[in-house]
Amino acid sequence: MINFHPNGNCPVRDIVARLGDKWSMLVMITLQKNGIMRFSDIHKTIADISQRMLTVTLRTLESDGLVARKVYAEVPPRVEYALTDRGESLMPHIQNLVDWATKHMEDILEKRAGIKI
Repeated sequence: MINFHPNGNCPVRDIVARLGDKWSMLVMITLQKNGIMRFSDIHKTIADISQRMLTVTLRTLESDGLVARKVYAEVPPRVEYALTDRGESLMPHIQNLVDWATKHMEDILEKRAGIKI
């Protein structure tokens, strides 16, 4: 039997908490679909994310080794983001979740509308 205790390192709890926020998967999908991108281009693609939240999300994904940040010594400085090999290895799993959500979203929304609280 597998136990999921809150003490110590629970990989399921830890990874789901990191990727289950509002923005991380959207940023990763954006980078996968578009390749290397600058901050402003990511921000334009995900229009409803604030600049601060995008910064926090990119830093978190970078600290987990899912996104790479490259700074060019130019004036003005140019910064680009891309998925790492680790990030790319996660994308088939995220794509499966996206596909599942797309397939079942209409029915889920229908069921939600029918539930009275």
